[in-house]
Amino acid sequence: MSSDKIHQAGAVAAPVGGQVLSEVLPYLELQKDNEKEEDKIEQVVVPEVRETNLKEATKILKEVGLEIETNIEITEEINKEETIIKEQIPKPGIKVNKGSKIRVEI
Repeated sequence: MSSDKIHQAGAVAAPVGGQVLSEVLPYLELQKDNEKEEDKIEQVVVPEVRETNLKEATKILKEVGLEIETNIEITEEINKEETIIKEQIPKPGIKVNKGSKIRVEI
């Protein structure tokens, strides 16, 4: 097959392929504007929880859609109202995906 015939076949197939895709993509509910699934994840700003107690820090994080993770195992013996957060990662003001875990050190 000569290169002229290959180029002609491409010129014929491209419009047909474009037409087929324009009809199939809406049926498959795919985004035409290249919006990725990751782009739809809501982001929130990490609040300040240092110098608050464990109970309050958990409440603050939950209100914005974040989870708390501690550097120690939380047991029944730990008083959540007397246990103070010394450090947090990430720091306050950083944007993270909703549902992320915020690590706190007690």
